[in-house]
Amino acid sequence: MKKGKKLYEGKAKIIYSTSDKNLIIQYFKDDATAFNNEKRTIIEGKGVLNNRISEHILTNLSQIGIENHLVKRLNMREQLIKFVEIIPIEFVIRNVATGSLTKRLGIEDGTVLKEPLIEYCLKDDKLGDPLISEDHIYAFEWANKKEIEKIKKTIFRINDFMIGMFRGVGIKLIDFKLEFGRTKIDGRKEIILADEISPDTCRLWDSATDKKLDKDRFRKDLGDLLPAYTEVAKRLGILHEQSNVSAVNVTKLSSIKKKRK
Repeated sequence: MKKGKKLYEGKAKIIYSTSDKNLIIQYFKDDATAFNNEKRTIIEGKGVLNNRISEHILTNLSQIGIENHLVKRLNMREQLIKFVEIIPIEFVIRNVATGSLTKRLGIEDGTVLKEPLIEYCLKDDKLGDPLISEDHIYAFEWANKKEIEKIKKTIFRINDFMIGMFRGVGIKLIDFKLEFGRTKIDGRKEIILADEISPDTCRLWDSATDKKLDKDRFRKDLGDLLPAYTEVAKRLGILHEQSNVSAVNVTKLSSIKKKRK
């Protein structure tokens, strides 16, 4: 399928049109960002790994009946996906307290939650993706109650599946972010899972050592990010193709850091 014009460019991906108005192409960039783009760098090969890992997870979710936007992976950096109207909310699912949750509430880092916790953030980089409540969602009509109830049920199913999948390869699923969108299926508007699921959007800790295998390595300057992402892909058994990922010299990074205002 022929790639058309660029429709949108975000921090980690570029979206292109195709000859089919219902399908678009998603390109995974090598950009790594943190703190609302105040810290950023280019890590050659990151986009390749995120493409493969996200494809693997979304394909497995499809097999258990979780509708999502993935049609197929086109190459090492691109996926063909369904066009969806993204709901402007980031759904954060927490199994263990860490990151902003511990800072906001004074919870001890690493506290295992009795039940998974869902938080909502408005998807708006200019505002810093602020935390919102369900009442905000309904008041400003970003989604209705029926949609949110369906999304929450889907989130818990995804969380259960992913906890088991990662546990099987010696990784703890600490928390992760999901996005959903509206699309037409058989003439009816339906809510489906969208965006990516990768070490960029999940916190993943080694089960034995609590070593961070996600973007926190970049956020907190814990060491090279690419070997950690590669480790996740290897454990999931998805690095079968020839690629230049392992040959990347991760010590040569073009980084830019902005001072906080």
